[in-house]
Amino acid sequence: MALLWLLTVGALFFVPSMAAMDSNGYIMYCPCMGRFGNQADHFLGALGFAKGLNRTLILPPWIEYRRGQPSSLQVPFNSYFNVAELEKYHRVMLMEDFFDNLSETIWPTEERISFCYAARQSLNGQDTSPRGGVCHAKSGNPFGPFWDNFKVNFVGSETYGPLHYDVHFTNVARDWNDKYPASEWPVLAFTGAPAPYPVQKENVILHKYLKWNDNILLQAEEFVKDQLPPGPFIGIHLRNGVDWQRACEHVSSASTLFASAQCLGYRNENGRASIELCMPPDEIIISQLKRVITKYKAKSVFVASDHDHMISRINKSFRKLDIKAMKLDVDNPHLDLAILARANHFVGNCVSSFSAFVKRERDVIGFPSSFWAFPSHVKPYHNEL
Repeated sequence: MALLWLLTVGALFFVPSMAAMDSNGYIMYCPCMGRFGNQADHFLGALGFAKGLNRTLILPPWIEYRRGQPSSLQVPFNSYFNVAELEKYHRVMLMEDFFDNLSETIWPTEERISFCYAARQSLNGQDTSPRGGVCHAKSGNPFGPFWDNFKVNFVGSETYGPLHYDVHFTNVARDWNDKYPASEWPVLAFTGAPAPYPVQKENVILHKYLKWNDNILLQAEEFVKDQLPPGPFIGIHLRNGVDWQRACEHVSSASTLFASAQCLGYRNENGRASIELCMPPDEIIISQLKRVITKYKAKSVFVASDHDHMISRINKSFRKLDIKAMKLDVDNPHLDLAILARANHFVGNCVSSFSAFVKRERDVIGFPSSFWAFPSHVKPYHNEL
């Protein structure tokens, strides 16, 4: 393996098409946990990890699940985001480009090893890549469809524990590079994201490099201009689907839950998670909306939700103020996010990774945000509007 890598690096001087090769190596991973909000948290961590190891980060497609589709879908990274902005921070390349141009030279099929912290149990009692070893990298959905999208089969596994991902801690990056030098391991291909969830505090700032592409930005700007009434608007995120209700049932036994560190702090210095924080009742939502509508003299409310947008309830509650609540006509969560980021004020769910994405983007822009039922002394008004 080492000889092959040295030969291919040498080819840089003779083959122009190989000029994109990185002698420091590459990091590749499957964003196989959760939906977009979770994947975005993991992406920021993976970006920080790649920077720490000084390897090029291969940008994976986003994994999506659509109604009526039996398997997950892989959507190219740049379908939503501007790759050039990420390059201002660190070296990156689209996974599609890697497999189109470099994979057979840098990572030949007979040398494809999957990385996992420890042995991973095969899902459903089977592994679609029997020779893949204990990581079972392709077992289950979305793992199998993700790697199949690039025709990847693994010939073995590498368990890297007790190494971990916190490259901000002592000599972790050096330990990785000592154990897996790029000359012998040109590609570190992880079964899951090489990053903790929720996003590590030190990596939150990396969101400044994760910017929407021109297409998403244009759609968001056109919606605000053409669909919303003229004047300030409030953006809100309501997480209230059945699956979320079930998740919130565990809040009493957990000091933190999902993305709650964004308001409670990473050491719970700002309080503990509560059912109201996770699943705020309508009265709290309407009460807090009244405060921010009044403060910003808003003319409309843009709502993103996984279930009940409360459009009728909001319009009825603020009829005397001539406030109009609106949502997208079609399900487009990425456009939801881009519009929410441009509101005069945003109120989100402290526990939700979706809300956390909006909050991070607004922090970069310098726009204000708040959370439902936080701080804990926020109480609903007794009189109904």
